[in-house]
Amino acid sequence: MKFAKTTMAIATAIAAVGISAQAHAGATFDNVVSKGFVQCGVSDGLPGFSYTDSSGKYLGIDVDVCRAVAAAVLGDANKVRFSPLTAKERFTALQSGEIDILSRNTTWTSSRDAGMGLNFAGVTYYDGQGFLVSKRLGVKSAKELDGASVCIQSGTTTELNLSDYFRANGMKFTPINYDKSDETVKALEAGRCDVLTSDQSQLYAQRIKLAKPGDYVVLPEVISKEPLGPVVRQGDDEWFHVVRWSLFAMINAEELGVTSKNVEEQAKSSTKPDVRRLLGAEGEYGKDLKIGKDWAVQIIKQVGNYGEMFERNVGAGSALKIERGQNALWNKGGLQYAPPVR
Repeated sequence: MKFAKTTMAIATAIAAVGISAQAHAGATFDNVVSKGFVQCGVSDGLPGFSYTDSSGKYLGIDVDVCRAVAAAVLGDANKVRFSPLTAKERFTALQSGEIDILSRNTTWTSSRDAGMGLNFAGVTYYDGQGFLVSKRLGVKSAKELDGASVCIQSGTTTELNLSDYFRANGMKFTPINYDKSDETVKALEAGRCDVLTSDQSQLYAQRIKLAKPGDYVVLPEVISKEPLGPVVRQGDDEWFHVVRWSLFAMINAEELGVTSKNVEEQAKSSTKPDVRRLLGAEGEYGKDLKIGKDWAVQIIKQVGNYGEMFERNVGAGSALKIERGQNALWNKGGLQYAPPVR
């Protein structure tokens, strides 16, 4: 019921700012160029996806998506300003024009894509909802959670997925809702709930914040499809295309073996047609997007290809140590796939 109320509140807020959103919607690209930075909506602190280090610098996959867009449009990945948002705040912030792009571990769903005036530009991370429990609970499977109290972040698809799963398996649960993800993990650690449920990526990220991460385990069940990706307002195709192809450039670069270390040399000397088109040595594909010919070079040089982004933020080079799995390239057993630049 709380989710339904939250959705209604968001819809009401969207309607209230409808005129403002329309004023912003068609001019996002020009506005970004004019002001000289991208305003990016991110999570309020999720390791691996969007968080700040000890010096206050924003890091993570969602952060890097916005940095890639800034590199493509403005030639400088650092020309981004970040707005930390809760799950409940995120859509209103985008609709009202407060931010230019929402890159905040947000699940692509039909209602969000078709019913809220939003466009999802692609999938940065294929995820699924899971469960984090204390080993003291002695639970090996989510099907042993009948009667459990479950911590949930408000304003997400999580509660609906949870209700579907428990109903399908003839089980009951008591939801305990919090506005922020950090509040849910603190509640689990304090014993105010038996289980924390969220996207598995978020569970791994939150587990490392616990005083004793080794005392907690992510159960094996994955109960939903959660394709996460950047979101823009409907009504500005120029901006939508730039955001979409900034992500596609990173995915294509990994498949073609173009990295942040070799991209400049590849741009000068590669004889492979696919590489030459991606890096601006052939064709006018940057012109199609109304950005520079070297747009993909700037993204890859400053942010990296998709594999580099994944590994340093959530993969082997990070504290999370998440395996590529579904997020491997399509030709390596995964789902990541991008249309060609041609």
